[in-house]
Amino acid sequence: MATVTTQQQAGHKSAPNRTPKTGRWSSSVFKKSVMAVTGIIFLLYLIAHMVGNLKAFAGAETFNSYSEFLRDLGEPIVPRLTVLTIIRVVLLVAVAAHIWAAFSLWRQAKRARPVGYVTKKRVQQSYASRTMRWGGVILILFIVWHILDLTLGAVNPAGRDSLPYGRLVEGFSNPFVTAWYLLALLALGFHIRHGVWSATQTLGHSNKRRERALNVFAIVFAVVLIGGYMTIPLAVSFGIIA
Repeated sequence: MATVTTQQQAGHKSAPNRTPKTGRWSSSVFKKSVMAVTGIIFLLYLIAHMVGNLKAFAGAETFNSYSEFLRDLGEPIVPRLTVLTIIRVVLLVAVAAHIWAAFSLWRQAKRARPVGYVTKKRVQQSYASRTMRWGGVILILFIVWHILDLTLGAVNPAGRDSLPYGRLVEGFSNPFVTAWYLLALLALGFHIRHGVWSATQTLGHSNKRRERALNVFAIVFAVVLIGGYMTIPLAVSFGIIA
């Protein structure tokens, strides 16, 4: 449940109206479209990344070979790491654009109601939509940790010179690290569920008749994707991957 409020009517002076910005870059529709498109980029990456992670069940050799394949992707047409670097740059730009659009929309909504509030009325709203911003903060911290832990090995017990499979096993052998990953994955699941739903609204692929089906799809998609990611740390914790 979230709250919708009514403005003060008496006893207080109204806050001065601010002239809204105009133009393409300040349009809320444009910003929502940026969030939707960058969200789709994230989802495509997350699907591919999950499929790659599941190769850990095939053993160390297969998983390490897959990691090396990503670094060699594009050779000999382009130098080693070129394609992987391009993917990382695209993701970095998408993250920056996503954060900019989310923060801009939040500020825009806040400026649209500058007057104080005295009464509140409860209205129905999903837990995911109410926690999108905090969930986003958790995910940013998680991404930073994930890079330092499994990508660079800087905070991983196996060290920087270890192989990817070794970092995976060593990292998730720590129950606190596993718990942190699972918590972040739950936040990601809520974020994905609401993001898929919002993207269909923004891009015009929803109507009253489709809303129920789209809501079910968003939930199932998030559960399957996050479930796939959770299998890895849980498998290490229970000794299935060792």
